[in-house]
Amino acid sequence: MSSPPFRRSTQAPAAFPAATLRSAEDLVAAGLLAPAAKAGAKAVAGRYAVAVTPQIAGAIDRADPQDPLALQFLPDPRELETLPEERADPIGDDAYSPVPGVVHRYADRVLLKVTGACAVYCRFCFRREMVGPGAASLLEPAALEAALDYIAGAPQVWEVILTGGDPLVLSPRRLAEVVERLAAIDHVKIVRVHTRVPVAAPERITPALVAALRGAGITPWVAVHANHPRELSGPVRDALARLADAGIPLVSQTVLLRGVNDDAATLGALFRGLVECRVKPYYLHHPDLAPGTAHFRLGIREGQALVRQLRGALSGLAQPTYVLDIPGGAGKVPLTPVHVAEAGDRLAVTDNCGGGHLYPPPPRRAPRQGSASGRCSFRKAAAQAATQETNKNCLGEIRPWLRSAASSSRAGNGPIASSAPWARRKAWNSRSRPASR
Repeated sequence: MSSPPFRRSTQAPAAFPAATLRSAEDLVAAGLLAPAAKAGAKAVAGRYAVAVTPQIAGAIDRADPQDPLALQFLPDPRELETLPEERADPIGDDAYSPVPGVVHRYADRVLLKVTGACAVYCRFCFRREMVGPGAASLLEPAALEAALDYIAGAPQVWEVILTGGDPLVLSPRRLAEVVERLAAIDHVKIVRVHTRVPVAAPERITPALVAALRGAGITPWVAVHANHPRELSGPVRDALARLADAGIPLVSQTVLLRGVNDDAATLGALFRGLVECRVKPYYLHHPDLAPGTAHFRLGIREGQALVRQLRGALSGLAQPTYVLDIPGGAGKVPLTPVHVAEAGDRLAVTDNCGGGHLYPPPPRRAPRQGSASGRCSFRKAAAQAATQETNKNCLGEIRPWLRSAASSSRAGNGPIASSAPWARRKAWNSRSRPASR
């Protein structure tokens, strides 16, 4: 990808910034943008939030016109170009929001957006229209109470994902309050935190913040967003170690970005580095259709080719799942390359180097001597019925609405308030409300 000529200053960089850079003027003064780029960057900052922490500013290579960290964080005039297929809410959060701050797309988990602020603002963010200085910095007390009340009244919710914004910009006291309130809801067993803070502001991962994540009776997980191996500097590794040493399981999320990590060597170095930091690579996201992000997007087939290369080269510990959030709210689906195809009564299997292999059909199974086939059939039918009943109890109410909401969202009709599960809350939560502990 060609880089704009205005990207970097030719002047000697200013002193290492002591504070987060939040304007085009700040970026020029720090030597991260050339003076000629100020007007364009200022226009972008007028629409989308800008913030570059000292950690990120210090890691950017000012001599590299295509520096992958700069591409992720420095404003680019191409962000003001919106394509017809791009949308302000690319993954359809709004259609699945029963109350402010909550997104309930999947039956057993919800998102809880506790803040609209981030330590840094990524130039490809799928929530870029909803975060930043213009967004609410915190969920207001009344809105938080309503969100927690909704979660308490939805007994199928097993996991709450704290997101935003970035939850780890909250103070340890505020974060601990949210975790403790969730821990008091009997059916909530997992709290997962989605964050960029360990990478962007590792100094914030203090013993007090780590302790705030560990509420009694609830298991914390932290999902760290990292896109390039150079993000895993010494201070970042130390911050991740503080979380891991406290017994908090760590996973990662990475966005596949043109010009940043769209080659197997870069992704392999990143995923190995994460595993070395005790972070399990979890998701490799295909970029979303957020406004002004076309210059970051590559084709799904290109992404699948990269994943195929990684499959043959990296340990399974370092393999994330390549996924797409279907535009409009239909949910996440894996984009893993298919290695198996029908070949008569056999299967054609393609290895990681492109070689073809035939796999035999399953052996024919003769009835066992003296087996009670009727009894086995009965047991099989009973097991299937039990499974169907379990699925019905878990998803019977929400599945029809999910199909309806996804269809409406794709048609551009927005939320379906009259048919949403939360509009019929008394009907689908008719069982007695669980006591808080």
